[in-house]
Amino acid sequence: MRTVAVIQARTGSTRLPGKVLRPLLGEPLLSHVVRRTARAASVDHVVVATTTLAGDQPIVDLGAAEGWSVVRGSEADLLDRYLLAARSEQADRVVRITSDCPLIDPDLIDDVVAALVRDRADYASNSLEPRTYPRGLDVEAMTTAALEAADVRDLDPASREHATPWLRTHPDEFRLVRVAADVDRSEHRWTVDTPEDYELVRRIYEAIGHDRFGWLEALAVVEAHPDWSDLNRHVLQKPAPGS
Repeated sequence: MRTVAVIQARTGSTRLPGKVLRPLLGEPLLSHVVRRTARAASVDHVVVATTTLAGDQPIVDLGAAEGWSVVRGSEADLLDRYLLAARSEQADRVVRITSDCPLIDPDLIDDVVAALVRDRADYASNSLEPRTYPRGLDVEAMTTAALEAADVRDLDPASREHATPWLRTHPDEFRLVRVAADVDRSEHRWTVDTPEDYELVRRIYEAIGHDRFGWLEALAVVEAHPDWSDLNRHVLQKPAPGS
């Protein structure tokens, strides 16, 4: 069974354009996301899935320079873009990672994939409600068969734009598994969608000095600097269908 992590990436963010190319420790944010994802023992291959828009050519160029696998697909139909990536790599399982999560933890990826396999589930995630992990550590793992089924059933463009709502909102059709932390840390926001988000993550990276840390090390840094969390505490997450 081949497990492929697909990282969705584009430059056209509405609140922080070009965020995936912003520097962290002198490298593009996206480079850290790809490298950290690739460290997961459960992942056989990593693909960056970007759009066919001309504005996303810098992502393709970065991928060529870094030796990544890159596919290009629809900007709006993210479900179709994920299936394009899955089919291109003959994936049996797909791990969904978003490019605005530079603190993504390979051990958490392994935990979610292990839950998918252990429970013979169709979909597993550490972001199913009630969530317990900081936002920015979200991992979704699913069978390609489930993704294919969602592609057939989900006819709502607003839902398809977010790739997986059909799976999450149809527990009668798919076996779902929630992966939870031992302690609820969901009050923390470590995703990068605004300048304030970026500043917090930049400080965490600068404090640690490298990208081979786990999420608990990041938590220790944030707890040592409690005022840092005030930087983006006011930021509201944009809602997705089925969230």
